[in-house]
Amino acid sequence: MSFLPVCGKKLLLHDILTPGFATRSSGMHRISVRVDDTLFRQMQRRAYGANLTLSEFVRQVLGEAADPNGRYIYSSQDEVLATAIQILTLLATSIGARAPELLERGMADARTILGERGLLDPDQDQ
Repeated sequence: MSFLPVCGKKLLLHDILTPGFATRSSGMHRISVRVDDTLFRQMQRRAYGANLTLSEFVRQVLGEAADPNGRYIYSSQDEVLATAIQILTLLATSIGARAPELLERGMADARTILGERGLLDPDQDQ
């Protein structure tokens, strides 16, 4: 009999080659993926922006990618986002007409917060 070490266990080669072997796992599977520094930083920013650990973020993105009928998981509230943008645009226009320096300071603060949450491209001209 041939044994292979898999995840710290000795398994029969026959078991590994049997269809459905991978689905008989009792726990989580580990996937190792290499990414470049830029992609890694982008994923960290997106995870932080979603208030998730990097592992939770990647797990959810992979789950969404595996669903052929799914949409990107963090854009499912498009109508709410559109309404919020319209309200904030009206507010910014009103503040800008009354106190342009206050609007400028508020916009700078917003850029800082969005940048910290990974929602702005750090290389983008401001």
